[in-house]
Amino acid sequence: MMDLIFMREAIRLSIENANKGRGPFGAVIVKDGKIIAQGINRVIQLGDPTAHAEILAIREACKKLGRIDLVDCVIYSSCEPCPMCMGAILWARIQALFYACSRNDAREYGFKDADFYEEMYKPESERKLNIKRILEKEALEALRIWEENPDKEIY
Repeated sequence: MMDLIFMREAIRLSIENANKGRGPFGAVIVKDGKIIAQGINRVIQLGDPTAHAEILAIREACKKLGRIDLVDCVIYSSCEPCPMCMGAILWARIQALFYACSRNDAREYGFKDADFYEEMYKPESERKLNIKRILEKEALEALRIWEENPDKEIY
């Protein structure tokens, strides 16, 4: 029952944002049965392609809790998260995700999230983004230094 209440809040945020002519996406993060953070799509307003509802909600939750892991939290999103947001959800160690619309629903309204999922599964040589690996051996030095550092912060 509470899942429905939290999802309806994410949807309410998305509708409110859509009524303002902004991205029709909303998200809330819940801890211990209470909403601790929320986000709406603010890509255009902030001039930031990463300002998706889920990302902004995660940033707010981490700031409020003073930590980078949200292992004891749940996220509710009005739409299936894009690959970037899904990555952030996974990095934050959020325990569960609930979403309403699918990436294919969003595609029908002009959003390209489903295309990004498809692009990620293609071999690098077939992707639209020109990808070239260079200076691997030089870059590996940072990984070696990190591995040997007894003061490293694991995340």
